[in-house]
Amino acid sequence: LSVVFIQQPHDLVVVAGQPVTLPCSITGYHGMVLWVKDGLALGVNRDMSGYPRYDVIGDHSKGEYHLLIQRTELTDDGSFECQAIQAATRSRPARLTVLVPPDDPVIIGAPVVSLRAGNSLNLTCHANNAKPAASIIWIRNGEVLNGAAYTKTLLRDGRRESTVSTLHISASNIENGQQITCRASNKAAPNGKEATVTIDIQHFPLVNLSVEPQPVLEGNLVKFHCAAKANPPVTHYRWAKGGSMITDATGDTYEVLVDHSFFTEPVSCEVTNALGNTNISRNVDVYFGPRLAAEPQSLQVDRGSDAVFSCAWIGNPSLTIVWMKRGHGVVLSNENTLTLKAVRQEDAGKYVCRAVVPRVGVGEKEVTLTVNGPPTISSTQTQQALYGEKGQIKCFIRSTPPPDRIAWSWKETVLESGTSGRYTVETVSTEDGVISTLTMSNIVPADFQTIYNCTAWNSFGSDTEIIRLKEQGKNQVTLHPNQPHYNRFRLQPQAICLFGPAVTAQRHDGIIGKSIRRAHGRALAALSNLIH
Repeated sequence: LSVVFIQQPHDLVVVAGQPVTLPCSITGYHGMVLWVKDGLALGVNRDMSGYPRYDVIGDHSKGEYHLLIQRTELTDDGSFECQAIQAATRSRPARLTVLVPPDDPVIIGAPVVSLRAGNSLNLTCHANNAKPAASIIWIRNGEVLNGAAYTKTLLRDGRRESTVSTLHISASNIENGQQITCRASNKAAPNGKEATVTIDIQHFPLVNLSVEPQPVLEGNLVKFHCAAKANPPVTHYRWAKGGSMITDATGDTYEVLVDHSFFTEPVSCEVTNALGNTNISRNVDVYFGPRLAAEPQSLQVDRGSDAVFSCAWIGNPSLTIVWMKRGHGVVLSNENTLTLKAVRQEDAGKYVCRAVVPRVGVGEKEVTLTVNGPPTISSTQTQQALYGEKGQIKCFIRSTPPPDRIAWSWKETVLESGTSGRYTVETVSTEDGVISTLTMSNIVPADFQTIYNCTAWNSFGSDTEIIRLKEQGKNQVTLHPNQPHYNRFRLQPQAICLFGPAVTAQRHDGIIGKSIRRAHGRALAALSNLIH
């Protein structure tokens, strides 16, 4: 009988690790059967002792010499033949292709890849040791992401390959917490193998600083809350006011009784995480009464010059400013600045800058305007003394600058200071001016008939006041002529009884004026005769 191959091995594809059987059935042959792989004899008949995973199976009596390979490996990949040695015949060669699935894919940095907010992301996935080379796709939310770059590398065994895929994702296309999957597949693993990475977008603390309640009246309790979102988590809170640390506040809240300073000095909350810190600050809408921001200064100016006062207040809500002269009800200005043009000496005095915060409070500041000019004398023109006693007449002088000289003169006498006969001059300075006193010891009748002149000088000029001395307790009739000559008439007690108290008559340049109070008609006639 001729030797005939009823079954011959044929090309097969198998996944590594799976068993495979290469068939071989020969009829009309009872000799040795040899399996050859890539030209290398594996064993005769059933003897595969050198290949423990190989086995020849089948009914030899029927000529069955099937080659069973258990748990195929990549080394099994090759060309197989079944040979009938004594018949010098062989089967057709059969190609056994062993497929190797890729190793589990690996995403560099997985399972969590961290990046800073605003940065783009490059993800790299490796699928190694595959035959054929693995294909890699990227998936997010069930959708395939395109645009990845691939590279393949043939390994030293010449059969397997490793694949690397790199996916670039722009910053605008990344969300924190997203999961991105790398799926690697080939014919050995058609369903693919997956690796997943979670995106962790790290950022500086995102901070919101709230202030409650607002607005708030000065002296009330306010709560600051520093709400922060941070990745990595917050590690530290730090509070400050106006740049100065608040040591007793360490958490995310700060409570305090607020005063006016919280209106201008912001409270800041600084939140820190592993990346750095974020600082945010808020002012408090504190309602408070006027507080002086720029204190006005008193001024001393020359007569005829301008005087400019400045006064600044802060208050909340908005305040109103009023400038007035002390003792006067006229509003001079509603601005921070008060300008007095070409001042006169009567403009000197106290000026008040007043600020009003409606329904909250009032504040005011006083300044003094001093006007440089000639002295001004204000004294009682008629002063009293007792006959035979020590008497005094006083001269009050206002002068800016202070008087350089003060002199008393009467008759032929001039006395500035010290003592001359019965007369002594003393000068005393007060807050309001200078008082010069002329003292006379042992008042005589002639003293009541003398005209006394008080004169003061400074660098701007002079002023003079005429003062007369009247006998204390006496009712007098006094003539006041324009010239330095005059006559004084003293009424006798009988006249006092007749006319009553406080009777005076005045004569100026020949013109006689008469004034009589509580007087009888006949008394008026008698007084007229007495004067003439």
